[in-house]
Amino acid sequence: MTPRMVLEGIYTPLITPFHADGSFDFDGLADLVERLVSAGVHGLISGGSTGENYAETVEERLALARFIVERTQGRLPVIVGTGAMRTPDSIALAVGAKEMGADALLLGTPPYSVPTERENALNALAIDQAADMPVILYNYPGRMSVEMGREFLDRVGRSRNFIGIKESSGDINRVHLLARDYPHIQMSCGMDDQALEFFAWGARSWICAGSNFLPEEHVYLYETCVLNGDFAKGRRIMSAMMPLMRVLEQGGKFIQCVKHGVETTGLRAGPMRPPLKGLNKDEKRELEQVIRTLKTAIAAIKEGN
Repeated sequence: MTPRMVLEGIYTPLITPFHADGSFDFDGLADLVERLVSAGVHGLISGGSTGENYAETVEERLALARFIVERTQGRLPVIVGTGAMRTPDSIALAVGAKEMGADALLLGTPPYSVPTERENALNALAIDQAADMPVILYNYPGRMSVEMGREFLDRVGRSRNFIGIKESSGDINRVHLLARDYPHIQMSCGMDDQALEFFAWGARSWICAGSNFLPEEHVYLYETCVLNGDFAKGRRIMSAMMPLMRVLEQGGKFIQCVKHGVETTGLRAGPMRPPLKGLNKDEKRELEQVIRTLKTAIAAIKEGN
């Protein structure tokens, strides 16, 4: 039996850099992959909502994932997002991910259809059966209107492939539920402003879009809390990060902020694909100020001040 994949550290759901005409900027994506590898993140995720997967065809998503797998060359695990409205599309993404040598799948609830827990579980099990590889579930009821509740977790738990869950509900009681009743499913933080709480409850990984442009700072919080168990310092780091979390989690322009954040590092992110539009000048200025303040505060903590 193959050893179980361990979710450990910071996993970056990659943005998709676009040219002005909406085509993929593969050179920009390659630069981002290299930047994140050198910054010490622990894994990359292709085809998440941060990558604007809802505005891409299945073929485009597979082309992006293949490029990321080939560019990464085994230096980090690559997880491929398979979320889609149609089960056959999710299966095509999952089978394609396996064929290209990806390490795991990220599987959310199909949007818009509002499946029951049983229907949602059968959808997940169909994708698992088709791909037979490690799966990280993605619970995000704020976008999907559906919770991966006990019935769902009990049903999918019959397959060993469901190794983890990205928990993005924002409900701290879900963290308690997962930690106490489903310890065999590795819990990964998916709600950025609760990272400290997740780590305190035993999560050892954080899937965070902000690491596209602040990878070292996100890694620093993980190392402080998870590797060193220093939650007093962790609180200081998290406190310095909270203004950014508020902009990202509560600002309503999540992907737009992440893409502009990448641009501030000197890398190319390009425009959004419709229906979304980029930030305006005032929003850009506000985000840049938040990033500057955060970097200064965390640098001071690192220096022992």
